[in-house]
Amino acid sequence: MDPQKFSRKLWSARKQLILMLAPLLLLPLLFVVPPKEGKCLYVVLLMAVYWCTEALPLAVTAMLPVCLFPTMGILPSKKVCPQYFLETNFLFLSGLVMASAIEEWGLHRRIALKVLKIVGVKPAWLILGMMITSSFLSMWLSNTATTAMMLPIANAILESLFGNLETLKENCKDKSDPEGDSQVNMHVLPLRIIHLSEQKNLKEVRKEAEYQMKVWKGFLISIPYAASIGGTATLTGTAPNLILVGQLKSYFPECDLINFGSWFVFAFPLMLLFLILGWIWIAFLYGGLNTRLCISKHDEREAAEAKAKAVIDEDYKKLGPIKFAEGSITFFFIMFAILLFTRDPKFVTGWSVFFTKGYVSDAVTGVIIISILFFFPSQCPSLCWWFDSRASNTPYVPLLSWRKAQECVPWNIILLLGGGFAMAKGCEESGLAVWIGNHLQPLAQVPPAVAVILITAFIACFTEFASNTATIIIFLPVIAELAIRVNVNPLYFMIPATTGCSYAFMLPVSTPPNSIAFASGHLMVKDMVKTGFVMNILGILCVSLAMNTWGLHMFSLHTYPDWARPLNASSATVATHAMATMNMTG
Repeated sequence: MDPQKFSRKLWSARKQLILMLAPLLLLPLLFVVPPKEGKCLYVVLLMAVYWCTEALPLAVTAMLPVCLFPTMGILPSKKVCPQYFLETNFLFLSGLVMASAIEEWGLHRRIALKVLKIVGVKPAWLILGMMITSSFLSMWLSNTATTAMMLPIANAILESLFGNLETLKENCKDKSDPEGDSQVNMHVLPLRIIHLSEQKNLKEVRKEAEYQMKVWKGFLISIPYAASIGGTATLTGTAPNLILVGQLKSYFPECDLINFGSWFVFAFPLMLLFLILGWIWIAFLYGGLNTRLCISKHDEREAAEAKAKAVIDEDYKKLGPIKFAEGSITFFFIMFAILLFTRDPKFVTGWSVFFTKGYVSDAVTGVIIISILFFFPSQCPSLCWWFDSRASNTPYVPLLSWRKAQECVPWNIILLLGGGFAMAKGCEESGLAVWIGNHLQPLAQVPPAVAVILITAFIACFTEFASNTATIIIFLPVIAELAIRVNVNPLYFMIPATTGCSYAFMLPVSTPPNSIAFASGHLMVKDMVKTGFVMNILGILCVSLAMNTWGLHMFSLHTYPDWARPLNASSATVATHAMATMNMTG
């Protein structure tokens, strides 16, 4: 058989081959690693391979601990199954349901258009407006939904600014016509160019078109990047943040430092810093930063900007006045954020002190608010209706129906969260985390501040090729054990790893938002690699700065906490027992 044809057949059957070969290739682990630790490591690596290659759907791989942990004697099913619906999952579910209600009544579109009206229509300011809107919406909606909603708005504005994209691409081409420099094919150019300068030659037209194409790419690439950055600001913004909370509760039950309020106080300034630096880089790279940024200048682009402004204004007018349902969702959305933020923000006394200590969590708060959405009316109730026999009996419609919630909530992500918590529980109880920690001892020589940069960089690079949720599930237990081994506050390593998971900017396959933007057909892989490489570096530096400044004081990272000592003690005991056993057998 032709080798080329055979390689194509192998590629087409790669997922089936991975499904069959991975379990066989990992079998030696059962014989070279201590029994229980080896079995757990076998399951962890098998899930890691399936997650990274997507040989099975991510949610199906996440359910493997339910069948493998009990059958291999790692963990009984009564300990595995509850991990799939911890209170962290309920917090995530409440955020997803709130996002469904916001999308149902179009509040997100009103917010987006209002921000764009405020920032203005100069390219750099519009890119900033796109990034601010995308990041804010992504704090509450999924990154994917935010990107899918913002891209059509961006394309409409771009067409108003620069005309038809195909015409723009045509103008970017280098014309081989020898008379091209003196004669311009007027019917293929945007009308605004014709009106401004009939004597402009093809070289100048091509230069202008190339600039416009760069700005177009800058618009499209800024949206998924801002969505990924914005998701880090809240616990419910992206799945890795919640996995951090869940695994902290599993490994360190006494640690109560991370909740919605404390995370927001730490992560929101970090998000703002990274967003501003990212905007400067994208605007610089794609032509948006120039003297026209802040100075009003009458030139050939003014008419196009006025037209783009008119499009934004027209779209906003089409929304009409704020409806009762939109106002209600806005109220409950604000209540949702305020109650989560003020429950126990750590730096001040929260409202949770009015209840029995430890009883009310962020999950309870979230479920209370979203439960109201299922019965609160979407139309303003009227007392007159009760006394008017001629009034029509309109059907009662709540703000959100369960059918809509079922359609919009990505239930597979909830299973993925559960699979991560089950894996963490298995690593903890099997002793695998301790075994890995014993092999990480050489890293104790690396200064903690340098270790933060290395961990963030490694995780950011790894997540370029794997799901960010799967990445943090795989590495967070290892990072926690590393921190214990080097006698460093576990949060000092775990928070940068969690945040770095969202910094996947270089490839179209890195995140669903990147894929959506790339699927528009206007971006090339080299555009994302060139822009994303610097974005990754900026993100790593921002995280390092945050951890060593306000994060250091917020979470007392300069001291080894008491809540981490019990696990450290047990680890030491296990390690001592293992050494004694080896000495006796020797």
